[in-house]
Amino acid sequence: MQTPETVRELVIGGVAYETRFTRKFEERAQYVAPDPHLIRCVIPGVILSIAVRKGSRVRSGDPLLVLEAMKMQNEVRSPCDGTVRALPVAPRDTVTKGQILIELD
Repeated sequence: MQTPETVRELVIGGVAYETRFTRKFEERAQYVAPDPHLIRCVIPGVILSIAVRKGSRVRSGDPLLVLEAMKMQNEVRSPCDGTVRALPVAPRDTVTKGQILIELD
């Protein structure tokens, strides 16, 4: 069974195009840009070590923690300058995708 489509006008760079959108496309969740002050887990794993403490000042690119996932050690680095506001994880914690690892101010 095909999804019903609606014909819409889409304007890109000032040029109008006629296109078809499926109902699934129309009902999709809107994109929300990630907050660079919330460091989230991108793959499930285990926290091996943490290089910062609450209140630590960090610069963009500084190492924050090491996450082991699929037998690989992944160093998580700071995406921006800031101060560690919250550190809701500890070494040996199992973390899931999307979980907040560190909050920066």
